[in-house]
Amino acid sequence: MTKLSVNINKFATLRNARGGNNPNLLQVAQDVERFGAQGITVHPRPDERHIRYDDVYELKKVITTEFNIEGNPKERSFVDLVLANKPTQVTLVPDALGQLTSNHGWDTITHQAYLKEVITELKQAGIRVSIFIDADEKMVEGAAQTGTDRIELYTESYAHQFYQNPDLAVAPYRKAAELATQLNLGINAGHDLDVHNLQFFAQQVPQLVEVSIGHALVCDSLYFGMENTIQRYLHQLKK
Repeated sequence: MTKLSVNINKFATLRNARGGNNPNLLQVAQDVERFGAQGITVHPRPDERHIRYDDVYELKKVITTEFNIEGNPKERSFVDLVLANKPTQVTLVPDALGQLTSNHGWDTITHQAYLKEVITELKQAGIRVSIFIDADEKMVEGAAQTGTDRIELYTESYAHQFYQNPDLAVAPYRKAAELATQLNLGINAGHDLDVHNLQFFAQQVPQLVEVSIGHALVCDSLYFGMENTIQRYLHQLKK
């Protein structure tokens, strides 16, 4: 079964909007695990508009499942944060400073030398590395040259096309996953996946190891409750 890692950034956004510690991020992470999710994802940004760097240190103390930290390694402070906490996985994304949300993957050809360097440093610390890429076979080939353990397929395009033509929407992801498997890369996926489009994606990309879902899952939790929502998402991932 594909693992579900819940991105808890939006819970931190809610906390920060009012100040104080409500919702309590540590309790949220523990509840997410208790409700059946197999991982916790955070994406700290330099402006700390949601997850703060201090949160990462505190979360590391309580998380018992997989801990995945996302961010742009071109910010040395991010690399230092990851090395200090040694999560199960780090996902490298090419976000610009102040970017609202991730909206493209790495150009693994143009940035190959840089990615090799930072991936080597992170893997030497015993951290599994995944890099965020578009569903482009050339980018998959480039990723395989960087030394990364996994790729995370950026699924916004799939989600936007899903209701018009699901088979067409998933086709490039299926091809990218098949090639990645041949190149010994593990396959994660994330961005705009939700309870409606997740099952089809997981069925069509059987090599999928892990999905990271935040915004849609948190929104659904407002209507259905967090425990019920996590169970709904886990059900979509059953083969």
